[in-house]
Amino acid sequence: MKLNNPQHFDQILDLAIQEDIGEGDHSSLACIPPRKKGRSQLVIKEAGIVGGVDEAGAIFQKMDQRVKMDVERSDGSPVKAGDVVFTAQGRIQSLLKAERLVLNVMQRMSGIATQTQQYVNQLQGLKTQVLDTRKTTPGLRQLEKKAVRLGGGTNHRMGLYDMIMLKDNHIDFAGGIDQAIRKTLKYLQKQNLHLPIEIEVRNLEQVQQVIDTGGVDRIMLDNFSVEDTRLAVEMINGLFETESSGGITLDTIRNYGECGVDYVSVGALTHHINSLDMSLKAVR
Repeated sequence: MKLNNPQHFDQILDLAIQEDIGEGDHSSLACIPPRKKGRSQLVIKEAGIVGGVDEAGAIFQKMDQRVKMDVERSDGSPVKAGDVVFTAQGRIQSLLKAERLVLNVMQRMSGIATQTQQYVNQLQGLKTQVLDTRKTTPGLRQLEKKAVRLGGGTNHRMGLYDMIMLKDNHIDFAGGIDQAIRKTLKYLQKQNLHLPIEIEVRNLEQVQQVIDTGGVDRIMLDNFSVEDTRLAVEMINGLFETESSGGITLDTIRNYGECGVDYVSVGALTHHINSLDMSLKAVR
């Protein structure tokens, strides 16, 4: 599974390397001969879904193109404590310089993939898909959204540029639902843009306003109760895609899915996670 923008990731690596290494890894330079070679293994310490293996390879290559990786568990694979994901071999100084950056990327991506799968599993047998949000770490969005996909989730929009999302503030500033939709349609036509339109509603009255106005692709039911979600889905009756959002947890997501919504968006996938525990250890 590829990143949306590999060039952007390369820029991230440049910044991360400068941040971590600066003028040099003096700890390794002080006690490791420059030409001495060795091996390191990425070992998992708890069960989950592994993510960031491809990115680890890119990090090693960025540090030293002579480093080679023997991969045993690919991105998206289920793992358990004791599993070896890969073995990296090459100059020890290069392995040590890459160690923390590899772990930072893989632990976070694996944590996101693992948590996403937990939400996806709660919806087994239903048509509802799990969506992420824009609640991501600045600069790391494409990594975190890739991790969501590795866990079986679906990406929402990548940013403000690839989808129209009319939220409550847009609606209030535009003068209401009808005005927000009509102005948006006029703008897209004028700019010759073909972007999907989603609109957020806060109650059943607003659902009816959107139905009456039309012109959108998806309705987001924001902070609806389960009962109101069920009523809203009946009102919409397949005219538009439906998405539930707002404070939905592992304990409640299936209740919303059973209402018949097409999507449930969960900000916690990327902004409230536990990194998966793993280590990168020297092989003696």
